[in-house]
Amino acid sequence: MTKADLVMEVAKLTDLTKKETETVIKTIFGSITTALSEGDKVELRGFGSFRIRNRKARQGRNPKTGDMVNVPAKKVPFFKAGKELRSLVDYC
Repeated sequence: MTKADLVMEVAKLTDLTKKETETVIKTIFGSITTALSEGDKVELRGFGSFRIRNRKARQGRNPKTGDMVNVPAKKVPFFKAGKELRSLVDYC
């Protein structure tokens, strides 16, 4: 499902126009992004939680040349599915 598909689905289920629905969805995603960039955790009960994980520096390999390269430490977004979502996905 793409963001456009999500907008269409939500617009069908509400009395909002596609433009209004798109604004709402962009605001939600923007809020999640802002919170994560500030180091906050975002928890959506029953769905899951987003947080930032720190990855350590490591040695990697360039797949094209085979040369060893240093991969620097970095922060990456991480999503952990909630109990309800995990059980729904496992059921399928």
